Amino acid sequence: MGTLQIKRIYEPAEGSDGKRILVDRLWPRGVKKETAHLDEWMKEVAPSTALRKWFDHDPAKWETFSLKYTMELKQNKAVNDLITILNQNQTITLLYAAHDGQHNHAIVLQHFLTETLKR
Repeated sequence: MGTLQIKRIYEPAEGSDGKRILVDRLWPRGVKKETAHLDEWMKEVAPSTALRKWFDHDPAKWETFSLKYTMELKQNKAVNDLITILNQNQTITLLYAAHDGQHNHAIVLQHFLTETLKR
């Protein structure tokens, strides 16, 4: 595996992003599909709707959210598709729309994928 990074979709696309994959279940507000510079939209790897709504980007729920989302990822067949993409590309950027750069699902997903690929 090469480099696995995360970035807000609202930040400009750069050559160093490599393959750009949106990992949100909902399309980000204000972003046009024509100008998003996406290679993939893998909404299936995002948290379930119920978990996303429960978390509601509340930092006080972060630890529990991380655990619950990790459990979802362990049972999510779409993760295998993402791992295949990771193994075929030198650099991957997981894109998310959340405002909070410290408490969002892309961080959990990045950690989960990194740990999974170490095994």
